[in-house]
Amino acid sequence: MHPDPAFRWPKSANDHQDADERAALEAMIADIGFGMFFAETPDGPRVAHVPVFSTGDGALQFHLSRGNALTRHIANGKALCVINGPDAYISPDWYGIDDQVPTWNYLALELEGTVRQMEREGLISLLDDLSARNEAKLTPKKPWHRDKMDPEKFDKMVDAIVGFEMEILAWRPTAKLGQNKPAAVREKAAAALDATGRRAMAHLMKEFGTR
Repeated sequence: MHPDPAFRWPKSANDHQDADERAALEAMIADIGFGMFFAETPDGPRVAHVPVFSTGDGALQFHLSRGNALTRHIANGKALCVINGPDAYISPDWYGIDDQVPTWNYLALELEGTVRQMEREGLISLLDDLSARNEAKLTPKKPWHRDKMDPEKFDKMVDAIVGFEMEILAWRPTAKLGQNKPAAVREKAAAALDATGRRAMAHLMKEFGTR
């Protein structure tokens, strides 16, 4: 999380989120659907890049291959998950005001919590949830379902992975979108950024930067 409170979204780390704020964070997880899990192991800190699924009640589910460096050590301890949204370099020339420096704007969410290993039934449910959510984004494509697979082959693939669930104890979101600049200056920088093709970040700077 960014150390400057101006960039903490939606509030400081010690504040409770209201329903709309929590919904926005849940929507970010669902939209991106991919994160990085960090945890300590006897061989030092390790990270895994994984699809993630929020249960909507304060838990984040994911799975790792049995050969992953985190698999044997992540359960029954604390872990950190980072979900990255759009990001972009911002040139000081775009502001139209003097004495500025280059910076990087970004949207990110850090989630910290305790991890437990899931039972096989829970893992299979997670796989179904992940495929259903992501296949739905491909409309009008007919959704894929594991019913299309040979059951024995599916079972073997399930045996090669381990499911986990993290109880989220801390939500630490950052929205660094130029909120520390006057609105007209931010709009000018966003327009210049949009012209380079970084439309997602430009849109966030225009629509979200004043919140």
